[in-house]
Amino acid sequence: MVRVEHLTKRFGDIHAIEDLTFEVLEGEILGFLGPNGAGKTTTMRILTCFFPPTEGRATVAGYDVVKEADEVRRVIGYMPEHVPLYRDMTVEDALDFIAHAKGFRRQERAKYVAEAIEETGLSEVRKRRIAHLSKGYRQRVGLAQALIGNPKVLILDEPTVGLDPRQIAEVRALIKGMAGRRTVVLSTHILPEVQMTCSRVVILN
Repeated sequence: MVRVEHLTKRFGDIHAIEDLTFEVLEGEILGFLGPNGAGKTTTMRILTCFFPPTEGRATVAGYDVVKEADEVRRVIGYMPEHVPLYRDMTVEDALDFIAHAKGFRRQERAKYVAEAIEETGLSEVRKRRIAHLSKGYRQRVGLAQALIGNPKVLILDEPTVGLDPRQIAEVRALIKGMAGRRTVVLSTHILPEVQMTCSRVVILN
């Protein structure tokens, strides 16, 4: 489902990643483990077509991230480490806005928003402004945004950062429940998170 071959990204003299190769199978939750600065976020930004690699090749669901970027964007959901949220909007309105930005029509938007709210446990707060939500619920909104459109592949960058232990457990359970239904790449620098959530791990030095 995701294939990375000899991927290298340089920013001037800085090698963010160098000769990286790995594969993620369909329905697998892959842990992307490494210290801060190891290149996890850089790799995820290449997979989500944020910028191209310097060398090497990456494909998602068979689509090349450079030559077929639009097709890649249609099959992925991306949750960055710091989720950009419109805090003056309600949860429901914010998710509808994201669905509209992704190009879905009104009936499709209502369906995908309802599904994302249900899957992430946001039903009780769907009418509340995001500014009034706890950090844990805001992370759930970020995950719900990534789920809009029922993507085949989820790219999650440090999804539990800044949460308290109870919130971490809840988000981990949500992600673990996706095994077999979606392909998930989950980055973290916390070893227990990989052990509790993922079926396989790639370690970046």
